[in-house]
Amino acid sequence: MEQKPVRICDTVLRDAHQSLLATRMRTEDMIGNEDMPLAEKLDQVGYWSGEMWGGATFDSTMRFLDEDPWERIRQLKARMPRTPFQMLLRGQNIVGYKHYPDDVLERFIVKAHENGIDVFRIFDALNDVRNMRHAMEVVKREGAHVQGAICYTISPVHSVDSFVHMGHILEDMGADTVCIKDMAGLLSPYVANELVSRLKDNLRVPIQLHTHYTSGMAMASVLKAVEAGVD
Repeated sequence: MEQKPVRICDTVLRDAHQSLLATRMRTEDMIGNEDMPLAEKLDQVGYWSGEMWGGATFDSTMRFLDEDPWERIRQLKARMPRTPFQMLLRGQNIVGYKHYPDDVLERFIVKAHENGIDVFRIFDALNDVRNMRHAMEVVKREGAHVQGAICYTISPVHSVDSFVHMGHILEDMGADTVCIKDMAGLLSPYVANELVSRLKDNLRVPIQLHTHYTSGMAMASVLKAVEAGVD
């Protein structure tokens, strides 16, 4: 089997504390101090990207931490210039809990990119690509990286075939990469191997995997995904 380096997206500044600490990590905690300059240390690792914005962080930053989420990007970018910044964008919902008008979505993406977001991981909770299309178009227009996400779940209507079909649609819509987004930790190792293999066989763009350790399967699932050629 051809060996290649695996590119890592680090989510410690976004999903880690969103999942474990109710998104309560403050910007100053991320920056660190003279004794432990955390952001600068993270920048030295060489991650493919660092997901540090989007999801629930925008809401929680303002609602619970009394901080400016835009200032968080700028402060971290000043200390992490080598690491491409990534955000999780809820498609037409942006970072909220309802659909927003196209002009609001467009302006948000433009300002996010201007402030330092390089990679936009775009998803719809119900895998309805209609709610992802305009966001993907705007990100592409702005010259940023479009990552289309497939929300993985288990049900009578969700199958490897259905996820591969969605992968085709996202690629046709302009995705630069496609991400398997296993937000509930349901992806088992051998299904991960099959799904990544099928996506690699059928799509031209790189495939990423995002998973959680909720069920205790994540380490094995990542290993089998790497064996299948996940990027």
